[in-house]
Amino acid sequence: MSPLFPALRTADRKEALRFGEHALTYAELAGAAGALAGRIAGSGRVAVWATPTLETAVGVVAALLAGVPAVPLNPKTGERELAHILRDSAPTAVLAAPGEPLPPALAALTRIDVVPEAGSAADPPPAEPDDAESPALIVYTSGTTGPPKGAVLPRRAVAGTLDALAEVWAWTPDDVLVHALPLFHVHGLILGVLGPLRRGGSVRHLGRFSVEGVARELSTGATMLFGVPTMYHRIAESLDTDRELAKALAGARLLVSGSAALPVHDHRRIAAATGRTVIERYGMTETLMNTSVRVDGEPRPGTVGVPLPGVELRLADESDGIGEIQVRGPNLFSGYLNRPDATAAAFTEDGWFRTGDMASLDGDGYVRIVGRRATDLIKSGGYKIGAGEIENALLDHPGVREVAVTGEPDADLGERIVAWVVPADPQSPPTAEELAGHVAAQLSPHKRPRTVRFLETLPRNDMGKIMKRALGNGNG
Repeated sequence: MSPLFPALRTADRKEALRFGEHALTYAELAGAAGALAGRIAGSGRVAVWATPTLETAVGVVAALLAGVPAVPLNPKTGERELAHILRDSAPTAVLAAPGEPLPPALAALTRIDVVPEAGSAADPPPAEPDDAESPALIVYTSGTTGPPKGAVLPRRAVAGTLDALAEVWAWTPDDVLVHALPLFHVHGLILGVLGPLRRGGSVRHLGRFSVEGVARELSTGATMLFGVPTMYHRIAESLDTDRELAKALAGARLLVSGSAALPVHDHRRIAAATGRTVIERYGMTETLMNTSVRVDGEPRPGTVGVPLPGVELRLADESDGIGEIQVRGPNLFSGYLNRPDATAAAFTEDGWFRTGDMASLDGDGYVRIVGRRATDLIKSGGYKIGAGEIENALLDHPGVREVAVTGEPDADLGERIVAWVVPADPQSPPTAEELAGHVAAQLSPHKRPRTVRFLETLPRNDMGKIMKRALGNGNG
């Protein structure tokens, strides 16, 4: 197959990566990553201590140039989970920024410090592997149903997804992306770093998300913003008083949200203040990206768009207009590392991947995700009810700041709807009756929450997703 990063061979002085005050041109990145690729060639697998730094990006690019599968490690991973990942993936070395402290679990591995200045920019990078099925990355799942599994992502999937997104987002070398996403995950690493590099564009990583950082970068040349709903919620809350932020967002070419559904309420607030709509896309570790709203398509809050070029999507076991999303295409992973049983169970007999996500389809193919089969599909009183629909209705209530909806066992209904609410004013929260009536009026009576529980905050993971399994007795 063709190289993942053709721009690295141009010795271009154009900026490729910027992390805070540290930056590399394409010529400098080619030299640094090429030199490191020569050191790790033939290493089997390498772990990457995936801090939000220039060194992480250089380390991953070097591994891809060398044809060595990279295993990104979340620096916040607990001791037991990290030990499992290391046993399962068996890396021979760990790439890290010089001076970065590493946990004892990594002591047995050869440490290789990533020095972005190393190498000569005049030396061409090594030839990339031409085997499309060659493993590029092994990214570990969140482990919500057991120990994390390593999804083996081939070069074919990385290139296929990024090229499909380039088509639907009109992504070009002129684009400059800003984001603050973690680099141990598909969204931040593959889309947010490898995506711009494959296009020959630039990425500016904030290190830590801030509304001020977003406004600054979008006001000084950045054209695209990638974020998760938590980030866009903070942006939406700031727009009423921050005119510079509104102006910066209005000038952006593309605003993309992913990793979880962006509430319709925040869609509306951002569009009203900036005139810009946020595009949503849908993917997961095992499939990379499946769908997206096209940049030239109709913005439709509450949907994740249509299947990407080359991706086939169907709803299985459909009833009441809702079914499980199943996909197939060049974007799929090769399988779970060391888990042929789990790999086989993840696919249907005719080769479709079972996502576990429930959705409905609009008449023109737009996908509306209800949520995970285990935590977001509530079966109450004979109805299939999507938690996301109720969450969006509750977020339209002025007394609700954040909300999560789950189901829990009920002797009469099968499951009752439970709303976990962070009130806008903790001293004067809305009553349960008021919120139930609001939902009944907005949607229908059978979708109203039967129980309302107030919280100070909602539990979230590193990607900003609400961890519903931590909310007491969820329905999963």
